[in-house]
Order: sequence, then structure tokens, then C-alpha cells
Amino acid sequence: MQIENNILKHYLRNVYFITGTAYAGKSTTVRMLAERYGMVFCGENYHIDVSDAVATPDVQPDLCYRKSLTDWKAFVTRSPEEYERWMYNSGREGAGFEIAELISLSRDRKVIVDTCIPLDVLREISDYHRVAVMLSPQSMSVERFFDREDPEKRFLLNVIDSCENAAAVMENYRAGLARINSREHYEEYASSGFFTVVREDNGLDTREAVCDVIARHFGLTS
Repeated sequence: MQIENNILKHYLRNVYFITGTAYAGKSTTVRMLAERYGMVFCGENYHIDVSDAVATPDVQPDLCYRKSLTDWKAFVTRSPEEYERWMYNSGREGAGFEIAELISLSRDRKVIVDTCIPLDVLREISDYHRVAVMLSPQSMSVERFFDREDPEKRFLLNVIDSCENAAAVMENYRAGLARINSREHYEEYASSGFFTVVREDNGLDTREAVCDVIARHFGLTS
């Protein structure tokens, strides 16, 4: 069965999508806008409980990768090329779960989501004033990846620290982050045709200003 894109776009009319590179401020912006405007907050990996329960290796092999792990050291020691491939393909496999969840959540309320839905899919199911792209310099997305205190990053850092030759493992993992946040992927986002905000590496607190800009783009405020 295939649901046509015009139908999906109709049912997703109350959903506002934020996507982009790591350390661009996506999670913070989604949370702040949700609080400001009384929107349903969908943070990073918000659909993971359902996708973990429902995904099957024959249909969503990359979403099932983590479930097959017996040692998380294998996760952090993959080649940078494989980490890049897995990350982007997981986003594509997860798009169906995201769309189904967002349709369920947004029937009577506005929803704002930190999404991994690929750009080509977003073009089909949403429109310019429902999508914002947030970008950061590669140096920020790679070097500051572990600066945040969220549990997932702390867990990965602990796994890396527990590895033999942890410095080499960290170097390998950062090489994977560099591929995920490469100039090629950056330019793909930047040239997507969607509204784009670039985070500057200047040490200033721009959270409120960024929220103001994106809120106006979304039509949440005049």
C-alpha cells in the first residue's frame, strides 16, 4: 500500500520540522519553541520506542542494528564510512515511523519536531513554511559533539573510554562524525531550498534570536 504525498501533506499540516547538522541548536530550538507556543515537543529519537518494537531486520536492517549489539564497543569502532552510511540510512528507514507518529500527534495540535526525515521526503510531505534547516560549522559539530550532557552522549563517551587504546577509538569516532557532517552533506542542506539558519562559532548566546527568526518563518508570530 502507498499513501500519496498530497494526503500525507494534508495530515501533517500542523507539523513543523527542524533538521540539519549536529550542534546547530536543533534540540534546544525545538524545545524552546514548543514551550513558547504550546506545541507538542518531539525531540531527537522521539519515535525510537515504537521503531525498536516494530522494526524488523528484513525491512529496516539499520534500525535493527542496535538491537543486535552484544558489545557497544563494536558501535564506536566501526569505520567512519560505515558510520556515515548507517546514520543516513537509519534516518531514511525511520521516516515512516516518524510520519505515522506525527500524524497521530498532530490531529488537533501543532507539533514541532527535531527530525531525521531525509530532505527529499520533506519536500514531498511538507512545504517551505513548515521546514527549517539549522547548520553549524564542521568544527563545532565534531569537536563539541561530546560537550553536551545528554545521556546518550555520556553513554557513548563512557564506551569509548572503556576501549583499549581509547584515544585511537575517539579519533576514529570523530572521523565518522566528520563524514556525517561533511562539507558535502552541509551543502546538501544549504542548497535544499528550505529556510536555513547558520550557527556562528562566536561564543554568543543566540538562542532567543534564533527562535524569533524561526518562529516568524513558521508563521507562529508576526
